[in-house]
Amino acid sequence: MRSVRMLAGIVLTGSLLLAGCGGDDEGGKKSEEPEAAPSSAPEVPATWPLTGLQAPDGTKVEKQHPVMVLKMDNTASSAPQVGLGKADLVVEELVEGGVTRLAAFYYSKIPGEAGPVRSMRASDIGIVAPVDGAMVTSGAAGVTIDRIKGAGIDFFQEGAKGFYRDSGRSAPYNLFTDMGKTATLAKTKPTRPDDYLPWGTAADLPKGQKATSIAASFSGGHTTNWVYRGKGYVNENTFAADGDEFPADSVLVLRVKVGDAGYTDPAGNPVPETKFEGKGAALLFHDGRLVRGTWAKKNLKAPLQLTTKAGKLTVPAGKTWIELVPEGNGGNVTFQ
Repeated sequence: MRSVRMLAGIVLTGSLLLAGCGGDDEGGKKSEEPEAAPSSAPEVPATWPLTGLQAPDGTKVEKQHPVMVLKMDNTASSAPQVGLGKADLVVEELVEGGVTRLAAFYYSKIPGEAGPVRSMRASDIGIVAPVDGAMVTSGAAGVTIDRIKGAGIDFFQEGAKGFYRDSGRSAPYNLFTDMGKTATLAKTKPTRPDDYLPWGTAADLPKGQKATSIAASFSGGHTTNWVYRGKGYVNENTFAADGDEFPADSVLVLRVKVGDAGYTDPAGNPVPETKFEGKGAALLFHDGRLVRGTWAKKNLKAPLQLTTKAGKLTVPAGKTWIELVPEGNGGNVTFQ
């Protein structure tokens, strides 16, 4: 009797196993693979970080080079400046002698010839670091190079790939570079930099007040003049080559503190240092109107934040020229 029960148990177990294995053959439900967990990687915006503009369909906004920032002379001796019109964004800063120098930002497109290329300043740390940019420069004073390196900013100077001297110009205003060649030295893993400005649309702006002409004075010896002409702002005293002017959709004036960099240039002029951190007054000019606000940067590497009394202030997507105008020492902003 016991052997009969054992035999029956074996038969029953075998039948259950066969039933389980034969389900697919009988049209039973197949086992499903577990669903993949949704990716937690953030979606990369399909906009350019230096303009906020939508990239054309199919265009990758992750480049194999970082933001390239070229230091360009901005005196009459630099005329004509080359490559300025191809920049995504430009920052104008005070240097010794009361004149200014430009930091021309390139990312969406890298031009060919650009210059005249001039030297870096410690002021550039706060200008370049927020987007992990790489600098293109003629060089710098030893103390400045130490500070630039200490901030973790890469730079490429005369002697590197792409640099050359134009025999038709006088030094030091004859140094140029082929940016396409120089940018290959900064080849990185494809990635999109952070937005340089808080981008928005013209519809986001407060009404502000009418202002169609701007005079941004950096010293008693230099004022940059802008006028709104229907589609954008024209720099009336630019040194850019004809047809190579920067097409500014907005002009953003930031009032900044300026200190002493602690050394002099070869002519004995004290070198100023723009303190691009903390906070100060901001004046955003767009579409012939002015919106007043406040800018803030927690530190030199932090992104720029803009606010009004009503809340967050954004810059309409497009090409922007930023004026870092001193709060004192001859700095002033007027408009009509």
